[in-house]
Amino acid sequence: MENEVVTKKKSPILEVVKAVIIALIISLVGVLLAALVIKLFNVPSGAIPIINQVLKGVSVLVACLVSFKIPKNGWVKGIAVGLFYTALAFVIFSLLDGAFKFDLTILNDVAIGCVSGFLSGIITANIRK
Repeated sequence: MENEVVTKKKSPILEVVKAVIIALIISLVGVLLAALVIKLFNVPSGAIPIINQVLKGVSVLVACLVSFKIPKNGWVKGIAVGLFYTALAFVIFSLLDGAFKFDLTILNDVAIGCVSGFLSGIITANIRK
């Protein structure tokens, strides 16, 4: 008998799920660190939304860089990561806050999540080539 090497087929769906989970973990840790920095250095309240958006974008980028192994359709996978990450982050952080607030910031978060996912997917796909 011939020894056959069985290779695992990488699934784009598994890459997206893995990236969303990683992005959520990075965000949770990042929010804790940001809260500490804001408290220690008395950061003005106007800077907090900017810090949050940068943290979300960096979370999606790092998650895509870690998770995406298949360079094909990076932009599609990136948009999916940005969209699902934004939805799950909204639910998780709303639960932690104790209130679900539906306003225009949700649309802003979805738009920024999709754009950062799109760009992260493109960057990752081009790095993997």
